[in-house]
Amino acid sequence: MSNKLRVLFICVHNSARSQMAETFLRDFAGDQFEVESAGLTPTEVNPLVIEVMDELGFDLAGNTTQSVFDLYKQGKIYDYVITVCDDAIEEECPTFPGVTNRWHWPFQDPAKAQGSHEEKLKQVRDIRDQIKVRVENPFGQPFKIETILPGERI
Repeated sequence: MSNKLRVLFICVHNSARSQMAETFLRDFAGDQFEVESAGLTPTEVNPLVIEVMDELGFDLAGNTTQSVFDLYKQGKIYDYVITVCDDAIEEECPTFPGVTNRWHWPFQDPAKAQGSHEEKLKQVRDIRDQIKVRVENPFGQPFKIETILPGERI
């Protein structure tokens, strides 16, 4: 049994925000966390997300998506469940047994980016950078496992 804390990031399609958050947390603190991501209605990983994450050296081209409801049915247990989608969607996410730490970090949906390809990339980069900062500084300070308190909600 691992001593790592288990974290699940959830967004609508598991195609963008949750994929980026999972990637960043695994990169920054994978030695302290087991991290997964899932969606309410999973689709394919957004090609714009693959492109902007590749700019930082993260290859998401082979990533797959999964359903949050399938994880729930499997009886998976998480220490932290973090929704990274719009406020309205947060209420649709299932309540996992044993989870005392449920956080909501709202970010814009990269699928709603508009304009030319370059304009869309800029919008998705902005979202990516916001997610990166939040994962690195979940409490407004540099990430350390000691900063995560049982029952904390941010």
